[in-house]
Amino acid sequence: MLKLDNVSKLFNPGTPDEKIALLGIDLELLPGDFVTIIGSNGAGKSTLMNIISGVMKPDLGSASIEGNSISHLAEYQRSRWIGRVFQDPMAGTAPRMTIEENLAMAFKRGKSRGLSFGVNAARRTMFREELSRLGIGLENRLRAKVGLLSGGERQALSLLMATFTQPQILLLDEHTAALDPSRAELITKLTESIVREMKLTTLMVTHNMEQAIRLGNRLIMMDKGRIILDIDETRKKDLTVERLLGEFETISGHKLADDRMMLG
Repeated sequence: MLKLDNVSKLFNPGTPDEKIALLGIDLELLPGDFVTIIGSNGAGKSTLMNIISGVMKPDLGSASIEGNSISHLAEYQRSRWIGRVFQDPMAGTAPRMTIEENLAMAFKRGKSRGLSFGVNAARRTMFREELSRLGIGLENRLRAKVGLLSGGERQALSLLMATFTQPQILLLDEHTAALDPSRAELITKLTESIVREMKLTTLMVTHNMEQAIRLGNRLIMMDKGRIILDIDETRKKDLTVERLLGEFETISGHKLADDRMMLG
């Protein structure tokens, strides 16, 4: 499904601020994989997501989906295959547009836009049906401005928009981190439900170690731009936060220095 070969990225090369963001990343996701990624600040998690989505180009290496190279494609060209939800509830939606207008844009992602109306009676009915799956009443607020929604409501809408056209790859970049605990749990449950029902191949970055262990069928831990742990479904079933911390310290040679992960 998704394959990265020897992907490396260096920031500020040749300067005192030179930093290795990714180094020799090899990663392959099979269809239907739900992979959680964890690591301290600066481990390379967000850079990895940016490389996959096309926000950044690697210095070395290649990326492909179903055997087709996407390395040469811009972010907007990859959007037909890749959906993404960001940490910031304000990202990924147009706040001055209505819910139905945002959904209309998501519906046309990767398709020819033309001059037809983005919202018509048939699509409005479909939008209501899709929104009702979220269970938070947004189907009754189609013409509300997205900027007026709460953080949790907006993130739920972003999740729906990212999966509206059944992307081959779903990227979740700490998409619950900016929410209060109750809203974060709501979005987590919605994520599990949507990924399971649509059988989406998913890559999710999180700072919450318990969440990383509980969700998905595979867990990856990154440190200093490298993948240092890749835990399959069988091993993941018996994994605990304490064991994960122990493995990290054994492999990396240092303790995990990230308060958000420890508290999570």
